[in-house]
Amino acid sequence: MSTATYDVLAITQHQLNVFAAFLGGLVVALALIWAVRVGMRVMDKDVHHPSPEEQPKMPEGGPVREELEVREPDEVVAEDGRRLMPYEIHQAGTRTGKDQSRKRWAPGSSGGFGSGGPGHV
Repeated sequence: MSTATYDVLAITQHQLNVFAAFLGGLVVALALIWAVRVGMRVMDKDVHHPSPEEQPKMPEGGPVREELEVREPDEVVAEDGRRLMPYEIHQAGTRTGKDQSRKRWAPGSSGGFGSGGPGHV
Protein backbone atom coordinates (compact mmCIF):
# COMPACT_ATOMS: atom_id res chain seq x y z
CA MET A 1 0.00 0.00 0.00
CA SER A 2 1.20 3.40 -0.85
CA THR A 3 0.98 6.63 1.09
CA ALA A 4 -1.85 7.77 -1.22
CA THR A 5 -3.98 4.81 -0.05
CA TYR A 6 -3.46 5.72 3.61
CA ASP A 7 -4.32 9.31 2.81
CA VAL A 8 -7.67 8.24 1.27
CA LEU A 9 -8.47 5.90 4.18
CA ALA A 10 -7.60 8.43 6.89
CA ILE A 11 -10.46 10.15 8.67
CA THR A 12 -10.47 13.52 10.31
CA GLN A 13 -11.30 14.19 13.96
CA HIS A 14 -14.67 15.65 12.92
CA GLN A 15 -15.58 12.47 11.04
CA LEU A 16 -14.52 10.37 14.04
CA ASN A 17 -16.71 12.49 16.37
CA VAL A 18 -19.74 12.12 14.09
CA PHE A 19 -19.22 8.36 13.88
CA ALA A 20 -18.87 8.08 17.68
CA ALA A 21 -22.06 10.11 18.20
CA PHE A 22 -23.89 7.85 15.75
CA LEU A 23 -22.67 4.73 17.55
CA GLY A 24 -23.67 6.22 20.91
CA GLY A 25 -27.15 6.99 19.64
CA LEU A 26 -27.45 3.51 18.19
CA VAL A 27 -26.48 1.97 21.54
CA VAL A 28 -29.05 4.11 23.40
CA ALA A 29 -31.80 3.23 20.89
CA LEU A 30 -31.03 -0.48 21.13
CA ALA A 31 -31.00 -0.28 24.94
CA LEU A 32 -34.44 1.39 24.92
CA ILE A 33 -35.86 -1.21 22.54
CA TRP A 34 -34.45 -3.99 24.74
CA ALA A 35 -35.92 -2.39 27.90
CA VAL A 36 -39.37 -2.11 26.34
CA ARG A 37 -39.32 -5.73 25.20
CA VAL A 38 -38.23 -6.94 28.66
CA GLY A 39 -40.95 -4.81 30.26
CA MET A 40 -43.58 -6.25 27.94
CA ARG A 41 -42.48 -9.80 28.81
CA VAL A 42 -42.63 -9.04 32.53
CA MET A 43 -46.09 -7.45 32.21
CA ASP A 44 -47.37 -10.46 30.28
CA LYS A 45 -46.19 -12.78 33.05
CA ASP A 46 -47.35 -10.67 36.03
CA VAL A 47 -50.71 -9.17 35.08
CA HIS A 48 -53.80 -11.32 34.80
CA HIS A 49 -55.71 -10.26 31.71
CA PRO A 50 -59.46 -10.87 32.07
CA SER A 51 -61.03 -13.39 29.75
CA PRO A 52 -63.91 -12.30 27.48
CA GLU A 53 -66.40 -13.73 30.02
CA GLU A 54 -64.91 -11.55 32.77
CA GLN A 55 -65.17 -8.33 30.74
CA PRO A 56 -67.78 -5.77 31.85
CA LYS A 57 -71.14 -6.09 30.13
CA MET A 58 -73.61 -3.35 29.20
CA PRO A 59 -76.66 -3.24 31.51
CA GLU A 60 -79.76 -4.92 30.14
CA GLY A 61 -81.61 -1.58 30.15
CA GLY A 62 -79.01 -0.01 27.86
CA PRO A 63 -76.29 2.49 28.64
CA VAL A 64 -76.57 4.46 31.86
CA ARG A 65 -77.22 8.16 31.33
CA GLU A 66 -76.19 10.98 33.64
CA GLU A 67 -78.59 12.18 36.27
CA LEU A 68 -78.98 15.85 37.12
CA GLU A 69 -80.28 16.96 40.49
CA VAL A 70 -79.94 19.98 42.72
CA ARG A 71 -78.21 19.16 46.01
CA GLU A 72 -78.28 21.16 49.24
CA PRO A 73 -75.96 20.86 52.24
CA ASP A 74 -76.85 18.47 55.02
CA GLU A 75 -77.11 20.01 58.49
CA VAL A 76 -74.66 18.52 60.99
CA VAL A 77 -76.18 20.01 64.16
CA ALA A 78 -78.02 17.58 66.41
CA GLU A 79 -81.56 18.52 67.50
CA ASP A 80 -80.92 18.09 71.23
CA GLY A 81 -77.65 20.07 71.24
CA ARG A 82 -75.30 17.12 71.80
CA ARG A 83 -72.54 16.38 69.34
CA LEU A 84 -73.15 13.90 66.53
CA MET A 85 -71.16 10.69 66.45
CA PRO A 86 -69.66 9.47 63.14
CA TYR A 87 -72.13 6.58 62.88
CA GLU A 88 -75.03 9.08 63.04
CA ILE A 89 -73.90 10.99 59.93
CA HIS A 90 -74.66 9.42 56.58
CA GLN A 91 -71.94 9.19 53.89
CA ALA A 92 -72.92 12.08 51.64
CA GLY A 93 -72.54 15.62 52.96
CA THR A 94 -75.49 16.77 50.86
CA ARG A 95 -79.06 15.72 50.22
CA THR A 96 -81.50 16.13 47.37
CA GLY A 97 -82.91 19.65 47.41
CA LYS A 98 -86.61 20.40 47.71
CA ASP A 99 -86.50 22.80 44.75
CA GLN A 100 -85.20 20.92 41.68
CA SER A 101 -85.38 23.87 39.28
CA ARG A 102 -81.97 25.02 38.05
CA LYS A 103 -80.76 28.41 39.18
CA ARG A 104 -80.42 30.74 36.22
CA TRP A 105 -78.33 33.85 35.84
CA ALA A 106 -80.31 37.03 36.08
CA PRO A 107 -78.87 39.98 34.11
CA GLY A 108 -77.51 42.69 36.41
CA SER A 109 -77.61 40.52 39.50
CA SER A 110 -73.94 39.60 39.70
CA GLY A 111 -70.53 40.25 38.25
CA GLY A 112 -67.38 38.18 38.41
CA PHE A 113 -64.54 39.28 40.65
CA GLY A 114 -62.37 41.71 38.71
CA SER A 115 -64.71 41.85 35.74
CA GLY A 116 -65.60 45.49 36.30
CA GLY A 117 -69.25 44.61 36.70
CA PRO A 118 -71.45 46.33 39.28
CA GLY A 119 -71.81 43.23 41.46
CA HIS A 120 -74.99 42.77 43.44
CA VAL A 121 -77.24 45.77 42.81
